[in-house]
Amino acid sequence: MMRADYDSQANAIQISLVDAATADRAEKIGEPLAAVVAIADNVAVAVDLLCPDLGIEVPLREAAERNGLDAEELIAAAQAALAAPDRVVTVAVGIRAAA
Repeated sequence: MMRADYDSQANAIQISLVDAATADRAEKIGEPLAAVVAIADNVAVAVDLLCPDLGIEVPLREAAERNGLDAEELIAAAQAALAAPDRVVTVAVGIRAAA
């Protein structure tokens, strides 16, 4: 389960992938800068999406691809955060059903 929070004053979304993790480095995504992935022990622990009003899908898909994350889950978390600004939302996305 991940937590997401859209800070309307900062115009940024923080998506926490794991609880209480401290990052030891960050990876910048996009040109110009669109997102920052916080990494601890070579594992993504959070994604900060800057200026989500300019679009969420492209930077989140790139962050997911580079870090082995589920792009659809990140997008769902960002959309939920935008729908409930300035409040923390939690998102759990199940495994895709077999066709």
